[in-house]
Amino acid sequence: MKVLIVGSGGREHAIAWSVAKSPKVDKIYCAPGNAGISEYAECVNIGAMEFEKLADFAADHAVDLTIIGMDDPLVGGVVDVFEERGLKVFGPRKNAAILEGSKAFSKDLMKKYKIPTAAYENFDDPEKALEYLRTQAKFPIVLKADGLALGKGVLICNTPQEAEDGVKEIMEDKKFGNAGNTLVIVEFMTGREVSVLSVVDGRTI
Repeated sequence: MKVLIVGSGGREHAIAWSVAKSPKVDKIYCAPGNAGISEYAECVNIGAMEFEKLADFAADHAVDLTIIGMDDPLVGGVVDVFEERGLKVFGPRKNAAILEGSKAFSKDLMKKYKIPTAAYENFDDPEKALEYLRTQAKFPIVLKADGLALGKGVLICNTPQEAEDGVKEIMEDKKFGNAGNTLVIVEFMTGREVSVLSVVDGRTI
């Protein structure tokens, strides 16, 4: 079978390395890929956010399965585009990828369904965020840009002044671009952090 991997980072490199081990796979493409990935896949000059071009490529080259590695195209709805074209694709649709794309949405969802999570408040207005911070006695406190920021959109603030500066950085100076239009202020917690990735088909995890 032919496989197309979408992305250009370490995650996609690991996926390509793993897919290349399968005896079922005859050909791997990666868009746009990188030098390391080219050891396992033919790199294709199509950007990860060029959904129609990616779908055209998959259709034209009889790709059997497309694997989306990057968060941005998933949040943008690349899976929906592929499914509308009848193309097999691995990754969450846009309405599920919002769990990764919006920290505010995810926190509200956890609150709604009573999933344990650190205490938090969401803010669209920097002045309201500053007012809230002035009522907080417990530091450190955590500021998170709501949207995708390549894993960089979190500030741990040890003092009230650091927190006020952080609100300005994220919401006014747009250090993380539009990801900072909404700010999530979160309780600081200590302990081990574990990521668990589950592959689910509706019946089997």
